[in-house]
Amino acid sequence: MTQNNPWTSEDSLNTYQIPRWGEGYFGINNSGNLCVYPDKNPAGPIMNIKDIIDEVKKEGLEFPIVFRFHDILRSQVKKLNETFNETIKEANFQGEYCGVYPIKVNQLREVIEEITDIGMDYRYGLEAGSKPELLTVLAYNKNPRSLTILNGYKDREYIELALLGRQIGRDVIIVVEKLSEIHTIMSVAAEMNVEPVIGVRAKLSTKAGGKWSESSGDFAKFGLSVPEILDLIQLLKDEDKLHWLKLFHFHVGSQIPDIRMIKECLTEGARIYTNLRELGAPIEYFDVGGGVGINYDGTMSNSSSSTNYTLDDYIGDVVYILKDICDLNNTPHPNIVSETGRAIAAHHSCVITNVFGKINLTDKRVVDTTPNDKDKLIIKKIKALSTELNEKNYQDIYNDACIIKDEAISGFKLGLINLTERSIVESLYWNICNRIIEMTQDEEYVPDEIRSLKSVLADKYLCNFSLFQSAPDAWAIDQILPIVPITRLNEQPTNECTLADITCDSDGKINHFLGSDGNRSTLPVHDLKDKEEYYLGLFLTGAYQDIMGDMHNLFGRLNEVHVYCDDEDPTDFYIEEIIKGNSASDVLEIMQYNSKEMCKIIKVDVDKKIKEGKIKPRRGVKLTDFYEKSITGYTYLSSEK
Repeated sequence: MTQNNPWTSEDSLNTYQIPRWGEGYFGINNSGNLCVYPDKNPAGPIMNIKDIIDEVKKEGLEFPIVFRFHDILRSQVKKLNETFNETIKEANFQGEYCGVYPIKVNQLREVIEEITDIGMDYRYGLEAGSKPELLTVLAYNKNPRSLTILNGYKDREYIELALLGRQIGRDVIIVVEKLSEIHTIMSVAAEMNVEPVIGVRAKLSTKAGGKWSESSGDFAKFGLSVPEILDLIQLLKDEDKLHWLKLFHFHVGSQIPDIRMIKECLTEGARIYTNLRELGAPIEYFDVGGGVGINYDGTMSNSSSSTNYTLDDYIGDVVYILKDICDLNNTPHPNIVSETGRAIAAHHSCVITNVFGKINLTDKRVVDTTPNDKDKLIIKKIKALSTELNEKNYQDIYNDACIIKDEAISGFKLGLINLTERSIVESLYWNICNRIIEMTQDEEYVPDEIRSLKSVLADKYLCNFSLFQSAPDAWAIDQILPIVPITRLNEQPTNECTLADITCDSDGKINHFLGSDGNRSTLPVHDLKDKEEYYLGLFLTGAYQDIMGDMHNLFGRLNEVHVYCDDEDPTDFYIEEIIKGNSASDVLEIMQYNSKEMCKIIKVDVDKKIKEGKIKPRRGVKLTDFYEKSITGYTYLSSEK
C-alpha cells in the first residue's frame, strides 16, 4: 500500500482469500465490514455481520457465538439437487437423483429441520449410521418420496427400528456392511412380518487419498469384498430374497482432494454395478457415498485442505461415467444417490470470537550497542553482530546470533554471566531477528528457518474461545479454516499474529492460516484499539466442527444465533432464534457433579467464616450469591470491561 494506492476492501478480499473459499456467500461492504450474500448477489440482500453482532450484544448475549445462516444451508441443498437434476437431463440419463444428507456431519435439530424442509421440494432424504441417528431420521424424514439410508454396524434393535420405519411409511434401505448382518435382517424380518429393502456396501480396491483414505481399499473398516458380495447374492437367491436387494453403495472417504481418484472409484463402482445386474440383482439405486470436499485453503489444489474440482465437476463425473459404463454394457441406468454432507453444511456456520488482548515476548527493546571495554566477550560479540547486520549477510548473522544466545543460556546456568548480562544478549538477539524479518519481507525466496521466525515473532492475539470445542480439526489434523476480521477490512492489517485460545493448554493455538499458496504461519490483523472490540470469524465450521467439540477445560457449547435473510427489513436480516450455550452447571453435571451440592458446600464454608468473625455477614451473602451466579453463567470469558 502507498499513499497513491490506499488499502481497499479488494485488498482484504485477496488477503483473506474470501472469493476462493466463500462460494460467493461472503463479501465486504463500503464500511469495511464482512457481510453475507445469502443469494450470492453483492447487489443484495446483504447481511452485515457487524450489525448482527450489535443486535445480539443488545440482547446481552456473550461471546463466543455461533452464527448460523440458514439461507446458506438451504441454498446449498438447492444447488446440489438442481445441479444433479440439470446434469441428468442434459446427459439424457434415465435415472433420478435422490440424495441423502448424512446427519453425522451436523446432527443439530435446527440443521436437520432446515435440510428436510427445503428437501421436500426434491427427493432429498437423510442418512444415519447409529441407533440415535436412526431414531432422529425416522422422526424427521417425513417426505414419502425420499430415502432413508441406514449405514454402520447393526444389532437386532437397530434392524427392528429400521423395519418399524417401513411400517410407518418411510422408504428405509438397510445397507449391509458385513455379511453376517443379512442373517439378523432375515430373522427380524420374519418375526415382524415385514419385507425389508437392503443395499450392499462394497469395498473398492481404489483408495481415494486425503486424510480419510483408510475409509477405502481392501482393508477398509466397512463393506464387503467382491467374494463376499457374490456370497450375499447367492444367499439371497437361495432364500428367494434377491428382490430385497435394491441398492449398491460404496464410500471412499471424506474431503477427497483429487478428482482423478473420484473418477477411478466411480469407474470401479459402475463396473461392479453392471456385473451385479447381469447376475440378476434388481438394483435400482447407485449410492456413490460421500467424500465431496470443499476448498478450505482457497488453492483449488489436491492438498488435503482443498479440492482440484468444483461441485459441478463432481456431479458431471458421477452422471456421465455411470451413464457411459451402463450404456456400454446395456445396463439400465439406476437412480443416483449421494451422501454429500460437508459441502452442504460447512459454509452456513461460523464462530465469532472477541479478541481480548495480545502477547509479544520479543518486542524490540532499546539496547546500547556501543562497544564497551567492560563488556564480557559474549556481549561484545552480539553487539558486533547487531551493528554488522545487513541485507546481504542476514543468514550468516542469524546463525551466529543463535549460537551466541545458546552460549549465553549455558553461561548463565554455569554462573559465568549474570541475569542482566543474559537479558542484554537475549534482547539483542530478538532485535536482530526482528530486523531480519523486516529486511526479508518483500524477498521472493527466504530460507525456511528465517521464514519460521515470522511465526515465532508474531503477536499472539488472545481469543475468547476453545479450539477443542469450536474448531477441533484445526488442532487434531491441522485443518486450515478461513479466519477473517469482521470489521476494519478497508484498513491495511499492519500486524502479523497467531491465535491463542483461553484453554490452559499449549496446543490451544492456531498458527496455520490461508495464504496465496494455501498456507502461511501468521494471520494479518489490525492493531487493537483501546475501548474498541475486535472480532474474528472462524468460517466453514458447519461440517463436523459444530458437533465434534469436547469438554476440554469444561468449556461447553457456544451461544447460538440463527439468522435469516429478510429483504424487507432495513438490515436485510432477522434473528429467528437465540439458543443459550452451556452454563458452568450444565458442563459440571455432565461430569457427574451436583451444582446444588457445590453451592451448599460454599455456603456452609462462608457461614463458618462469618461465625468466626473473619467475614462480615453482608460480605458473606454477596460471596455466596456470586458463586451461585457464576455456576449458572456462561463458561467463556465475559466481555464486560
